[in-house]
Order: sequence, then C-alpha cells, then structure tokens
Amino acid sequence: MSENQNIEYKESWRDEYLKWICGFANAQGGKIYIGVNDSGIVVGVKNAKTLMEDIPNKIQSAMGIVADVNLLEKDGLQYIEIVVPAYPVGISYKGVYHYRSGSTKQILNGPALEAFLMRKHGATWDNMPLPVFKMSDVDDNAVNIFRILASGKGRIDPTLLNEPKEVLLDKLHLVRDGYLTNAAMLLFSKDPERYQLGAFIKIGYFENDADLLYQDEIHGSLLEQVDKAIEVIYLKYMRAKIRYEGIRRIERYFVPEEALREALLNAVCHKQYQSGIPVQVSVYEDRLYVANIGSLPEDWTYEKLMQKHASKPFNPNIASVLYYAGFIESWGRGIEKICSALKADNLPMPEYTVNPGDIMIKFTGPEDRIIRVTDRVTDKVTDKVTEKERALLRLLDEDPGYTSAQLVDKLAVSRKTLALIIKSLKEKGIIERIGSDRKGYWKINTEL
Repeated sequence: MSENQNIEYKESWRDEYLKWICGFANAQGGKIYIGVNDSGIVVGVKNAKTLMEDIPNKIQSAMGIVADVNLLEKDGLQYIEIVVPAYPVGISYKGVYHYRSGSTKQILNGPALEAFLMRKHGATWDNMPLPVFKMSDVDDNAVNIFRILASGKGRIDPTLLNEPKEVLLDKLHLVRDGYLTNAAMLLFSKDPERYQLGAFIKIGYFENDADLLYQDEIHGSLLEQVDKAIEVIYLKYMRAKIRYEGIRRIERYFVPEEALREALLNAVCHKQYQSGIPVQVSVYEDRLYVANIGSLPEDWTYEKLMQKHASKPFNPNIASVLYYAGFIESWGRGIEKICSALKADNLPMPEYTVNPGDIMIKFTGPEDRIIRVTDRVTDKVTDKVTEKERALLRLLDEDPGYTSAQLVDKLAVSRKTLALIIKSLKEKGIIERIGSDRKGYWKINTEL
C-alpha cells in the first residue's frame, strides 16, 4: 500500500517524526510504520525493543497524547506500527500545530490555525460575534432583497419575513451573545470590506498566464456579489457563439451560467474569509478558473468531493441564509449540478485542483465554443471598417473598459477624431456601449 492520508512509512526512527504524529492527531488519525521504505516494503529495524519503550514516552512527553505502539514482524524482520487516533482538540508539538493533508504534512499558522482551532471547539468563523458591526450598519436594501428572494422560495416561515430586521436576523442565527456575527456582516453590509479585507470577487482577463489585460472587482453584500459577477463575466469577459433557430437567437458560452453560478456560490460558502484574499475568477480565451482560499472538510478526499456527498459548508451560517434565499441547495449538490449543466450542453467536465490551502475549479472550452481574437475583430469586419476603425476595434478587444482619454492616447488622435470613429462604428452596428460613460464598457458585436 502506498502512502496516503492515513499511512506514512519511515525506514528508521527520528525524533522529528513526532511532528508527523502531531499531524495525524490533528487530522483523521493514521498509522506510521517504522522499518518500512517508501514503497511499502519491510526493511526492518535493529533497535526495536528500545524503540518500543522510547516512542510512547516521547509522544506522551512532547504532546500529552497516547498512541498505540505495536511490534510487528514479516519475513523475519521486525518493524513498528504507531497507531495515532484523531483527537477532538488541537494538539501542538513544541507550540507548533502540524496537520496531515493528503500524503503531506503542513504547519498551521495565521488564519488557517485560527479556523482549525475554532472547528475543534465546534465554532466557525462566520458565527463569531462582531461587536463593531451594529444593527444600524445593516443595509436595509440587502435585507429587502433577502425578503423578496426568500418569499419566492417558500423555504422559511413567511410570517418571519414580515418581522423587523432585528427579529429576522436573530431567527436566521446571525446574532450571538447579543452581537451580530461575521455572517451577518458579510450578508447584510453595504461594505463588508470595512470589517473584513478581501470580502469581494476579483475577475481578470488573461491573454496568457503572465499577461493580465484587464480586471474588475465585485463589491457589496454576498447576496449581491454572485449575481453582479455573473453579469460582468458574461457581458464583458466571455464571448458567445451565436446561432439562430428560425428567428430565435441562441447564445452558447463554453461555461453555462448555471455551472458558473454554482462554482461561485461554492467559493463564497467555503471561503476562509479571515485570509483576506478575494475569490478569484481568471478568464482566458479558451478556459476559466474559479479559485478561493479554503480547504475540504477534515475527513474528505478529492474522490469524496466528486461523489454524491452531504452538505458540509465551511461557513454554515452563510450557507443557511443563501439556502433560504434560493441560491443553493442544502444537500451538497453543487458539484453535481455543475457537472449536469456541462453534460447537458455537451461540454467537458470540470477539473478540480485541491491544495492544502486553496481549491480551484477549471472550465475548458471546446474549439466549437471559442471565439478567437481574429474571428471577433478582423474576419468579421474587414470589408466594413477603415484602418483607423480597425485599430480602435483591436484596442476595445484588448480591453473593453478603455476610457476615451486612454483611446486618444493609444491611437494618437484628437478627441474629435475618436468621437467620429466611434460614431461610425456604432452606426454600422459593430460596437455598442454597455453601461454608463464612467463605469461602462464597449461591446463588439460578433454576429455580423
């Protein structure tokens, strides 16, 4: 058997392996075999009798825990089995908390250590009281949005939705010890970043892994962030293949909206907000990534993640409110819904990368859904535009959010000339303005 979450092989004993025992105790428990090489082959130990006495004493002295130490034999060779149980409290070795993740050991510190210790005590970060966030800071508009969404889903007593916000938030378990919680702040604050750094979604468009062309940040309450992010991604960052069925126009993206929505909601529910790092969406011409700082539940593997599983959100109070609002299901069906949406649209299944401190999902676009730059700009409009108009189109393809001042500078033309170029392209139906002059962007029509 190879090394895994619960198995570690060592050819000989060293006191530094007490760190591995600490890691097993803090995770799911496990076994360390002394006198076995990395391939799982018994090579034996020469001082087995001495180790059988020393190892239990060193474990007890260093960490105050007890582990079974057994002497085994195979093919005439003696080796030692150390069986470490999972402990319900955090265990440290010389003041340092080690943790077993997969087949590796990591040191917990900062936000990860804080979250680990809270979980061991049955607490979660989102349920911690936040005295500086008061009822007067609650955004009434966000509360009204919740009332409207929840009333349409029927998952909560309708009479409760008519109660004052003080009563409503208390019944939603967003008040603890007389104070509003971190979850209340994230869900119902107009500006969550005033209280917690990184409480937003960052979106970037990349030409390649090194070149970021443009980006946006989606701020506001969690009840609004996902919908805002979806709107910006599909209007500004992704281009759809256009086809027609009769007079009906069909837009086909390489990531269906239902799949992307579930991926963003999963990130919001499972993120370690105390890390101060935002949820990140990286968009390329042919792929899209959603990444967030977080980790799987302690007893989960990647294989379990991809199977049908119970709901176990990292932030249960946030997830509960999003469930009542109809954003998510309560049965851990997020990944199943993502895969179903992709399958229904004949798209590749998602790829998950699970690291000790972060989780990322990758969506890949098949060739028949990808609109290349030359398709969008050159081939579609070659016989319809002048050279100056084509130059402007290339810039708008590079960054739809370029301001007039930036375009004047890059094209080396006057503002009057730029205005005439834009007017001509708009009259030809090649470009249109989405949003305001200050915060909007230019959309290039690809179905010409």
